Amino acid sequence: MEVILREDVEKLGARGQVVKVASGYARNFLLPRKLAVPATASNKAIVEQERQAHLRKEAKLATEAGDLSKLLQGVVVSIRQKAGEHDQLFGSVTAQDIADGLSKLGYTIERKKIQLEDPIKQLGDYNVNLKLHRDVTAGITVKVEREE
Repeated sequence: MEVILREDVEKLGARGQVVKVASGYARNFLLPRKLAVPATASNKAIVEQERQAHLRKEAKLATEAGDLSKLLQGVVVSIRQKAGEHDQLFGSVTAQDIADGLSKLGYTIERKKIQLEDPIKQLGDYNVNLKLHRDVTAGITVKVEREE
C-alpha cells in the first residue's frame, strides 16, 4: 500500500514523501495516528500544501532564532551560589537556574534549549550553548559567583 507521510517517521521517511508499506502497518499504525494518508491524487495535493506551509513556518522560526542569537551574543548571566572551600558549590547550577537568570535579563528561553552536559558545581566562568533552532545555536557566558 502506498501512503503519503504527514510527519517524519523514523526508519521510514520524511514528511511529504510517498512510501510503500505493508497494508497492515498502514491500517493499524500510520493511519490511526495520522502519520500518513493514502496516496491518492487529492491527498497528494493536500499534503503538498501542508508541506509548503510547514516550510514557510520553519523558515520563519529559523529567521527568528537567528535574530535572537545575534541579541544573545556577549550576554553574561551571573548566578550567585553558596560555596565552600576550594570553590566547591553547595548544590549545583542547572539549566533551570540559567533559564531563570536569562529571564531576569529579559530573554525567555526554555530550559530544554540550554545545552548543559552536567550541572555546574564549581565557581567560575562557563561557556554554555543554547540550541535555539535545529540549525541555530548561540553561546552565552555563565558566571557563577560566591554568595556572601
